[in-house]
Amino acid sequence: MNNLLKQYRETIAPALMAKFSYKNKMAVPNLNKVVLNVGMGQSLKDKEFIEAVVKTLERITGQRPVKTIAKKAISNFKIREGQVIGAMVTLRGNMMWDFIEKLIKVTLPRVRDFRGISTTGFDKKGSYSLGLKEYICFPEIQQDEVERLHGLQVNVVTTAQTAAEGRELLTYLGFPFKTEENK
Repeated sequence: MNNLLKQYRETIAPALMAKFSYKNKMAVPNLNKVVLNVGMGQSLKDKEFIEAVVKTLERITGQRPVKTIAKKAISNFKIREGQVIGAMVTLRGNMMWDFIEKLIKVTLPRVRDFRGISTTGFDKKGSYSLGLKEYICFPEIQQDEVERLHGLQVNVVTTAQTAAEGRELLTYLGFPFKTEENK
């Protein structure tokens, strides 16, 4: 069993249950899934870049990513119907817990000039979105193999009902949010 999952079950869930006074332990917020997304942006027609993004996501997550395809043409963005415009991976279960633990303990501390993550990424249901400008902070990526950098979007979907519950869950899990002195 993953260390973070074990910690969630033994200490975090009871603490959340006491803090928000839930009557049922099934009402305690939990992680549902983690979605990693990369948009191609300016490199839509570069086949090598698309394959590099797919290999990068595969190396980071251990799963084969799905290429997202444009549903309709948008002439202002030079997008044609059926064109590959991004790649995404959805993690659930043990792979999700392993990725979250790696993100908190290894990846985020390796981000250049890191002072904590913003607290403005929560939606009304308690899910959190985090954007990384460079993917080289992941330990699986060798910096000498990188040809072109791209961004990466990490969406952590929770079962929380409010943003406060979601933030409290992620704080207990160890997400390094910015404090008043770090802003």
